[in-house]
Amino acid sequence: MLSEIKAKLLIVDDLPENLLALEALIKREDRQVYKALSADEALSLLLEHEFAMAILDVQMPGMNGFELAEMMRGTEKTKNIPIVFVSAAGRELNYAFKGYESGAVDFLHKPLDIHAVKSKVNVFVDLYRQRKAMKQQVEELERSRQEQEALLRELKSTQNELEHAIRMRDDFMSIVSHEVRTPLNGLILETQLRKLHLAKDNASAFTMDKLKAMVERDERQIQSLIRLIEDMLDVSRIRTGKLSIRTSAFDLSELVVNLVESYAAQIAAAECVVTLHAREPVIGVWDEFRIEQVMANLLTNALRYGARKPIEVRVYIHESEARVEVKDQGIGISVENQKRIFQQFERVSASHAVSGLGLGLFISDQIVSAHGGAITVESEEGSGSLFRVSLPL
Repeated sequence: MLSEIKAKLLIVDDLPENLLALEALIKREDRQVYKALSADEALSLLLEHEFAMAILDVQMPGMNGFELAEMMRGTEKTKNIPIVFVSAAGRELNYAFKGYESGAVDFLHKPLDIHAVKSKVNVFVDLYRQRKAMKQQVEELERSRQEQEALLRELKSTQNELEHAIRMRDDFMSIVSHEVRTPLNGLILETQLRKLHLAKDNASAFTMDKLKAMVERDERQIQSLIRLIEDMLDVSRIRTGKLSIRTSAFDLSELVVNLVESYAAQIAAAECVVTLHAREPVIGVWDEFRIEQVMANLLTNALRYGARKPIEVRVYIHESEARVEVKDQGIGISVENQKRIFQQFERVSASHAVSGLGLGLFISDQIVSAHGGAITVESEEGSGSLFRVSLPL
């Protein structure tokens, strides 16, 4: 690994022949030698490259080697480069002491000792490579640490998602078992009662009026089961992207009017008064079956949570879109709950025991989104709710 790190060496001397001789002395295949004839030229190279060491001649015209060394020590990029001074001046000038004061790590006198030069350069090149290798290892360790932290965050997120999925599954199974059991219990009780009458040859229990009432009760229970199963199937279709939308032109006002009329029994049972405002035709191209499903969900919720108070339903055109509003005066929805009621298996309030899987608003929101529209809610806790469906015409 160390041998793969190429070292760059800088030699500075105002005499070209000295540069060539020193280059020949220290050059190898795994090193790259840069030559400068002046301090200014050396500074340009220092700013451009990262050097393992610099060999500076002391006596140069203009800026000498000591001044260049002091500039190098004052610059962040070059302050840690080992500097070796070379001088032909006699030892009596005490240049070595001044060189060390300028930040040099060594001082060589001319004529140069070939073995000493090679040995010193080898030492500094090896030190440079070791520093580079250690720096690379530290960087790799830091990258590894960051990757591990990212992986831990991802695992934590996955764990949270799995825990949430498990909670949703448990909630779903609990709700389904309760909701399915209700109509099934009704059917089982009706069947047992009829078997009892038949065992006693009680023909009076099967008059036309009583048979009609039995059939109506059975039909309501069966419809409840069908509705639960259809909701679960719709969720499966949404998850797999297979929720079919078959569009055709129809009058949204007429659809809502017919729906409210068909809900007469449920409205009476909820002891509510529903006021409908649908004075003008609202013609658009949508999936009639799916849009009716949305309106039925909103009306059913208004009856469930409307606290037996009046409900208003409005159908109208606003700019380039059709709108349907369902407004009740019931328990209302807190701001916190408004953010989650369009999610799967969520309900307006856990404190109000109501039937259903908590899928109606989720399915409705997906249906409306598939039409390019949106469902919004305006509500305050204790002051009722207004659900608005907006659909592009």
